[in-house]
Amino acid sequence: MALHPHRKLLATAVVCTAAVVAGPATTAAAWAAAAGPPAAAVTMAPSPSPDPFADLTADEIADRAVTATQSATSLRMAGRIVTDGQPLDIDFAVDDRDQCTGVMKIKGGTAELRKADRITYMKGDEAFWRTSMTSQGMSEAQIDTTIELVKGRWLKIAPGQPGSSDLGSVCDLDELLSDLGKDKDKDKAERSGLTRGPDAEVDGTSVATLVKKDGGETATVSVAQEGKPYILKMVKTGGDEPGSITLSDYDKPVKVVVPPADETVDLSKLQRGTPA
Repeated sequence: MALHPHRKLLATAVVCTAAVVAGPATTAAAWAAAAGPPAAAVTMAPSPSPDPFADLTADEIADRAVTATQSATSLRMAGRIVTDGQPLDIDFAVDDRDQCTGVMKIKGGTAELRKADRITYMKGDEAFWRTSMTSQGMSEAQIDTTIELVKGRWLKIAPGQPGSSDLGSVCDLDELLSDLGKDKDKDKAERSGLTRGPDAEVDGTSVATLVKKDGGETATVSVAQEGKPYILKMVKTGGDEPGSITLSDYDKPVKVVVPPADETVDLSKLQRGTPA
């Protein structure tokens, strides 16, 4: 049976959105782990006494930070990155039960994403939908029709439906952190050659700063000197994908509010030819 035309348009919209959402999250993950408001400021601060990293090299501090960050049961990632020349703001709270809630902004458009019980919910304003769908080459008529279907409503996307894999991966903590150590030898080599910069503070927490320069790019990683050595901030300057990401709210519960049924657009119902 052929797909209902509304279903086709909406499925295309979901795939477009998945590309927009999953792309920046993957980029952020590849930096350190990884956006909302600009990332928290780093201020210079004296070293804690005693310095927990006094006997470690910068590379050894990085190893401890990776291990600690990968052990987290939840975290929040927020900041701004640039991908394909486009600045994106993201702000997501994610846990190890594949639950998440957050917001992303692009070109003045805003979208919310939630996931609970394996169901992903996506709600964007008109500016967000137009930006994401235009970038994928959809016609004005298709965009207008799709926006009418989703205006003021949440897309409800079950496992196996178009876009569910990419959108859902944004809420997969293990996947977001996997780039930190999926290939220990390779990743350890990439983390070598770090130098330790001046100690600082991120949101009131003392941090050790680790710096690596690669051609025209400079990456700075801030590692907590109090409690577990979590990565608290990543800053990347130069290159094609500059930006700043903060990681916070480690191991705190992620509360997801499931949208009411009458505020959702269910892709499975559209597939059967009904609009809601």
